[in-house]
Amino acid sequence: MHLRHQIVALAIVPLIVAIMTITAFITWQSTRLAQSSIDTFERNMLKAKETELLNLTNLALSAIQEVYANAAPDDDAAKEKVRSILTSLDYGVDGYFFVYDYEGNNIVHPRQDFRPGRNWLDLTDPDGDQVIANLIAKAKEGGGLHQYKWEQPSTGKMADKLSFAAGLEKWRWMVGTGVYLDDVYAQTAAANADTRQNIGRTFTIVAMIAVPAVLLVFATCIWITLSERKLADRKLAALTQRVIDTQEEERSRLARELHDGISQNLIGVRYAIDLASRRVNSHAEDASAAIERGAEALNGAIKEVRRLSHELRPRLLDDLGLTPALKSLAENFSERTAIRVEIEAEAPDMLKPEASTALYRIAQEALTNVERHAGASRVDIRLWSEHGRMRMTISDNGKGFREQAGQKPNSGGLGLRNMQERMAHFGGILLIKSAEEGTILTAMLPRSANLQIVNTQDAA
Repeated sequence: MHLRHQIVALAIVPLIVAIMTITAFITWQSTRLAQSSIDTFERNMLKAKETELLNLTNLALSAIQEVYANAAPDDDAAKEKVRSILTSLDYGVDGYFFVYDYEGNNIVHPRQDFRPGRNWLDLTDPDGDQVIANLIAKAKEGGGLHQYKWEQPSTGKMADKLSFAAGLEKWRWMVGTGVYLDDVYAQTAAANADTRQNIGRTFTIVAMIAVPAVLLVFATCIWITLSERKLADRKLAALTQRVIDTQEEERSRLARELHDGISQNLIGVRYAIDLASRRVNSHAEDASAAIERGAEALNGAIKEVRRLSHELRPRLLDDLGLTPALKSLAENFSERTAIRVEIEAEAPDMLKPEASTALYRIAQEALTNVERHAGASRVDIRLWSEHGRMRMTISDNGKGFREQAGQKPNSGGLGLRNMQERMAHFGGILLIKSAEEGTILTAMLPRSANLQIVNTQDAA
């Protein structure tokens, strides 16, 4: 996988995982809250049904209270009157009262005429619940609720029913009534359907927001990657061209120096030797003077070769360090240009050879710029260490320079860019401040550019 693909993956994958996690959490939380609300709603409805059953049972017991209270245990007339009253107390299609004795014989059932006079103690519903036996048990306990399945009169189908059973102990009767729970479960099912619909709608909304967001991030990453790649390609092409230009400029300078300096000196040496040879052959008295002039011309060529060698790579930098090399550079510069250079070195050389070379080249390039463009009469070079970080400042009293239109601040020309790249190679910074009264160039290196000094005692 290419680097740009890895960057895109690192940008997209966490976003997708975060969106999926958030969506799943929102869905789970919404489902949980909705289910909790539905359960509360169902409990409240069942509680309302229970209250309704208690009220209906109390109503029925109030209706028969006077007859039941004045009757004897074997008062058949009173029993018949109570049976008649309970049979007439129906409410709606599915609302009625039923009566069984404690042995399971049905006494009253207004909706199912085949039940009175028969024993239903062993009757079970589709779930295996012994309906009549459990209702009689609740009545013997003093009254209670029981849920079971029973045929619903309005539909003729089995449905969940909640009944309350109370006992008439004097006659050993169980009086009960019940309500069907189909409306409760219907409303609960409708609430569940609404919840699923709302969750689905929420998920759709999240997806409608998340998918475009992911696509937007993906497109942005691709665009940034392509832009960065194009920018990197342009920078690489510009750097390559700068390297080529620098090489060609250096070659042109060396060719010019060789042609104008060393070549002319060597030609002068040749002419002097030819002249000395002719005078020696002719036994002229001034032959020695011609030989001396040839030796002087040869010394000039040797000095020129040394100067070029020093500019390419000064031996002082390798042998004695950065400070002596800068002093030698300043002396040669002052001798050649008549510009005064002052050097103040407050720190010992503690840099890696590559970092020392970088600072030397920056100073060399800065002096070249001063000679060509600044029109200065004085240059100050200061070298010091601040908290273990090497610093170098080069300032002049020249005319400075202004930024060109469309150019980044302190970008400068090719020489300044080369200096900035030398510092960036070591993680350093090059600051340039230019005004009408002069230019100040500050090079700052990090601690990582220092030599790693090993303590010989610790090593021993």
